[in-house]
Amino acid sequence: MRYWLMKSEPSVFTIEELENTPTQTVDWIPTKGIRNYQARNFMRDDMSLGDHAFFYQSNCETPGIVGIMEITKLAYPDPLQFLETSKYYDPKSTLENPRWLNVDVTLVKKLPLIELSKLRSYAELKDMMILRKGNRLSITPVTHKEWSLINEI
Repeated sequence: MRYWLMKSEPSVFTIEELENTPTQTVDWIPTKGIRNYQARNFMRDDMSLGDHAFFYQSNCETPGIVGIMEITKLAYPDPLQFLETSKYYDPKSTLENPRWLNVDVTLVKKLPLIELSKLRSYAELKDMMILRKGNRLSITPVTHKEWSLINEI
């Protein structure tokens, strides 16, 4: 099993919205389309069914981890890339060769907010991708050691 951190802005999609869906499962499209090749490659090449991910709220007053999700459907074409009316339309993407992918996630549990500032206070997490200066990826891997420590917080 691998571990991940997946960001969403509360103005776009919240942990409460995930919690309130009938099956507590969504395609990660609510984040309004992943349009970064490295994040796409993580979904395509590295994510497996059953992997777990932290739900991280970003670009808000109090960023941090608010839940745990499970990857419940492997990477598949993001349909927004084919809709000409979508902000995420990509004319270079075709059904035969889609450029952008998506995964489905299911809520495992909602967590009390673990603030970014609290994560920064642990020397053991200093190498965590979310804490690196300039990191803006919406999906990042989390090591087993990082995952275990954060779950103890």
